[in-house]
Amino acid sequence: MKHVFIINPNAGKQDSRQKIYDMADVLREKHGLDVECILTRKQGHATELARRLCESGEELRFYACGGDGTVNEVANGIIGYDNAAMTVIPIGTGNDFLKNFGDHEPLFSDAENLWDSPVFPIDAIDVNGRIALTIACSGLDARVAADVHKYSESPLLDGKGSYIYSLAVNFLFKSIASHWTIELDGEATEGDWAVIAVCNGRYYGGGFMPVAEARMNDGVLNTLIVRKISRPTFARFVGPYSKGQYHKFPHLARMSTASTIRIRSQKMDIVTCLDGECITSDDVTMRLSDKKLNFFGPAGCSCNATARPLPEV
Repeated sequence: MKHVFIINPNAGKQDSRQKIYDMADVLREKHGLDVECILTRKQGHATELARRLCESGEELRFYACGGDGTVNEVANGIIGYDNAAMTVIPIGTGNDFLKNFGDHEPLFSDAENLWDSPVFPIDAIDVNGRIALTIACSGLDARVAADVHKYSESPLLDGKGSYIYSLAVNFLFKSIASHWTIELDGEATEGDWAVIAVCNGRYYGGGFMPVAEARMNDGVLNTLIVRKISRPTFARFVGPYSKGQYHKFPHLARMSTASTIRIRSQKMDIVTCLDGECITSDDVTMRLSDKKLNFFGPAGCSCNATARPLPEV
């Protein structure tokens, strides 16, 4: 088995390459493992690297060293390959994916806690053929996410600070709603919509949690749909929304467990954000992927550690 560290050298506020190299050396020297470190050079490179290695048929364990974008890229490269599994070593700014693991999150920072852990499957969202692990969103939150990257370069803003700043700019100076046709399992509705958040996991935007009961291995997508909303109402809505309390605004937001969600626009491209990585299209289809991601983490960890209990039936 080969252990491959895919490192985004531009992730985070500081250069973490030597930290990762030292971790890899410990695995090699202490445990006699076959270890390789590879630096990414451009957007999408982690996907290319991971997929090419998977095609060899060799048994592989990948360590995505970066932020949520790096995690997403590695996942897109390995999903569907039975010979490959992945984990995460967080060196990015937001690291929302790992928030799903609750108290085990800090243990992901050391490969010594990861290398020999058991593998378990995680669901994924298929978005026009690409994969998202946590949340795929369209609307105001996606436009905010598209702008976060430029604000995150500021030394004054952390991951959540960059998100809040971008949210304020989009809230104050841009339209909140977009005119779309939305289909939920084939049932279409045309209207003005502020947010469509398709949730497999629970966190995005530096810790915002639209659907607190979403679980990453139950074969269900939880889609939160928010109608057009005024600025004063949005200011009251965003706090509860960030904590998964959408039920406090039943006249504005509803949750669906549709297996296929399609959004169409006749006027402009729709910005859709996949784990922090943005795409644009005038026709977006999001569904539960028929492939699962092989994942490994610290002993005893759960991708549903922070999930709110499901309501009793």
